[in-house]
Amino acid sequence: MPREISFFDAYIPTVLLLAVAAAVLAMLADRVLVRLGFYALTWHPALFRVSLFVCLAALLGLAVYR
Repeated sequence: MPREISFFDAYIPTVLLLAVAAAVLAMLADRVLVRLGFYALTWHPALFRVSLFVCLAALLGLAVYR
């Protein structure tokens, strides 16, 4: 995959698009975890949400740039 994608004659880093995709996946996973009551078991739900996003973004980045 190219390192930059042309979007209306502006070059956007692929990592930015991967971060947006990771945010969407994190929101979907967050809704599932809320319905399951998972956040009652976590120490700091906001910290868990941020770490979930970072892990998903890292996994997508590794999958693309490997």
